[in-house]
Amino acid sequence: MTKSPVARLRSERGVTTAEYAVATAAGCGFAGVLIGLLTSDWAQELLKMLFDLILKAIGIG
Repeated sequence: MTKSPVARLRSERGVTTAEYAVATAAGCGFAGVLIGLLTSDWAQELLKMLFDLILKAIGIG
């Protein structure tokens, strides 16, 4: 026996909100890791090297 569309909609109330909460938490976690990585000395040296290579490739640096 299948549920009526109304019963199905009522039983899934809040699912969208929970999905937004999970996506927001994942985004915040990723941002924290990215900030930690980009503020490290290793990452800053890597970014500087990449920018220098790009500038040399286009003839500015």
